[in-house]
Amino acid sequence: MSTMQIDRLLDTVVKTGASDLHLTVGRPPTIRLHGRLRNLQTKVLDSDDMVGLMKSITPERNQQELQEEGGTDFGFAYGDAARFRVSVFRQRSDLAIVLRQIPNKLLTFEQIGLPEMVRELIRRPRGMFLVTGPTGSGKTTSLATMIDHINMNMDHHIITMEDPIEYYHYHKKSIVNQREVGNDVPSFSEALRRALRQDPDNILVGEMRDLETIEAAVRAAETGHLVFGTLHTTGAAKTIDRLVDAFPVSQQNQIRVQLSTALISVLSQALLTRVDQPGMVAAYEFLVVTPAISNLIRDNKTFRIDSMIQTGKKFGMQLLDDHLWQLYMEGKISADEMVDKSKNPGDLRDKVHRLGRTVGRAELDEDDEAERAPAQKSGS
Repeated sequence: MSTMQIDRLLDTVVKTGASDLHLTVGRPPTIRLHGRLRNLQTKVLDSDDMVGLMKSITPERNQQELQEEGGTDFGFAYGDAARFRVSVFRQRSDLAIVLRQIPNKLLTFEQIGLPEMVRELIRRPRGMFLVTGPTGSGKTTSLATMIDHINMNMDHHIITMEDPIEYYHYHKKSIVNQREVGNDVPSFSEALRRALRQDPDNILVGEMRDLETIEAAVRAAETGHLVFGTLHTTGAAKTIDRLVDAFPVSQQNQIRVQLSTALISVLSQALLTRVDQPGMVAAYEFLVVTPAISNLIRDNKTFRIDSMIQTGKKFGMQLLDDHLWQLYMEGKISADEMVDKSKNPGDLRDKVHRLGRTVGRAELDEDDEAERAPAQKSGS
């Protein structure tokens, strides 16, 4: 398969606005569009196709890593049209490739619906602002929007550490230096250690994976930098627990005290397929650390945070499930999607039932029924 064809596939991804392209043996190239997988009308890929496709896009260094480790990740620019984050890996002795499209265009607060209060929080001189949620929930996009807002409005030095770099930021009012883990610097913790000597105002830590990175990020937040970080947690309270649990028991009290003063906000998000129009919509849980919440963190009472968020509406705070319910009542998302992405699925299911509606099979739309019908006849 020639490079010509990878170009054709990437053109399709860019034109349709798909989020991902999946390439694997025994299936035609498949795109993920608005959260759903769709086969492209081309041939089923075989082993040779996969080797050709891999070689046409994978840098030498990464081909080496694929040989040695069985997998590799990298980013590449597709002309001016888009950038892609690529994962190549072996499966059943063959290759598989997943390409995630990274939009070139940075979005605004309004476009992604970020809470208004976020604008004020990111003007703070110090502290830690966490954006959390499962993979593919739009954390990177939200952070890119915040960084861009600072870049346009403040004369700051912004250092990002990412794996890999997704959105490219150009110097506007701020200076933006982006370091790619594995390429510019060996690890997040090393990048953070160095960052403190680089006179930053804002530091973006792509992933707070390990104890060292979390420690360094908290230290940076305490010493007069605004630190943005991401974790794969759902909900604000759970995020705080996860950070504390990363530490040995003997240090957990200490880290609670540090977090209670360093943490300024947790934005937890989910990305949902819309039913009212093509596309996705984000649902947010938003915690602003007030003195009362700071006390709960320090005293290990995170289980009380959710009820505090409910009473913190004047700070723009909201619970994920409340936002999901609002989107459902506005007719933007289906009941299934709401329940799937919620923290307390049982509660929301009950609320739907109280409206006299159902959750589950009954809500499938016609085009789903049509897609599933043939599968059922074949006895699956």
